[in-house]
Amino acid sequence: MRLIMVSSAITQPLSLFNSQLQWLRFARPKKRRWVVTMRDRSNNPRPLQKGRNLSIEAIQTVQTLKRSKKDLHHFEQAFDSKFRRLLKLDMMSVLRELLRQNECVLALKVFEEIRREIWYKPQVLLYSDMIQVLGSSGFVKEVELLYFYLKNETNLKPEVEGFNALLRALLGLSFIELAMECYCLMKQVGCEPDRSTFRILVNGLEAMGETTASGIVRMDAQKYYGESLDFLDDEK
Repeated sequence: MRLIMVSSAITQPLSLFNSQLQWLRFARPKKRRWVVTMRDRSNNPRPLQKGRNLSIEAIQTVQTLKRSKKDLHHFEQAFDSKFRRLLKLDMMSVLRELLRQNECVLALKVFEEIRREIWYKPQVLLYSDMIQVLGSSGFVKEVELLYFYLKNETNLKPEVEGFNALLRALLGLSFIELAMECYCLMKQVGCEPDRSTFRILVNGLEAMGETTASGIVRMDAQKYYGESLDFLDDEK
């Protein structure tokens, strides 16, 4: 896998800094009127979260992987010496932190390694989170790869909440065919669709003009809930 790193550095001329420092030393204090404003934090870099959900080892691993991804050889060394030695909870914490920071390529590499662990158990909700992040960042092929992993998982639990989240993510990213495949997979693993499932599918498909696919789902919904499908108009 080829890793691409885009780095940027913003520096300030030393002369400008010195002139500002000198002005601060000799300027007379003036009365100021303080105005409190709210900062837009959406553009700020998202720092690593310390606490019970992210250990020191996990934090160091995330930092090391991000620093070493410029060079494939160094990355493999760092991956072997740092990530592969982590405990289960730390591995999952690293994955979620990389997703939170939109480190899509690193997150996919970590996830593929986690799938090889003996303790690994597939979670539809985790797949939903990964597809949402990668799809929002334009990684179309990787989304398709993740869905391929999902449908080939063994012992996939019938998590209706996870499937609903995945359906919502796929439709939100305009992966219509994958959404319909996911709906079929949901029933194949014994996960019975609920009202939210049909609401997500019907409203999402019709919003994109997919009336044929929506009609198929509507017929399924009638098998479960009868002729009246008023719940499809509910906002919840």
